[in-house]
Amino acid sequence: MSIICFIISSAHSFAQEGKVIINQDKNIAALLDSKKRTNKNIDNPTRYKIQIYSGNRSGSQNAQKEFRNSFTVWNPTIKYESPNFKTWVGNFRTRLEADRALKKVKTKFPNAFIFKPKKKRS
Repeated sequence: MSIICFIISSAHSFAQEGKVIINQDKNIAALLDSKKRTNKNIDNPTRYKIQIYSGNRSGSQNAQKEFRNSFTVWNPTIKYESPNFKTWVGNFRTRLEADRALKKVKTKFPNAFIFKPKKKRS
């Protein structure tokens, strides 16, 4: 029994402590900020969105307001594509991420669907 106590106490007494110093280029923070701005781009054609409404302006604004009251995770935006106003939600990287969100959104907006915004022509 005393041997077990000796082993446990000696293992504990040889524990090590140390400091970790990270040397990081100052440009990394600027790059991360730039990436965040790029990722938040509403019309990023590589991202998926969910459309919850298409129609007149007041209907689109009502859908936006109702969505904000029901869901706080995603920010709804209104886009005008002649002749309709469209209310879009999210900026999802993968189809799977968008599908999971759509399942939740459809509880309140049963006609919602996933799409990728068209690329703007220069």
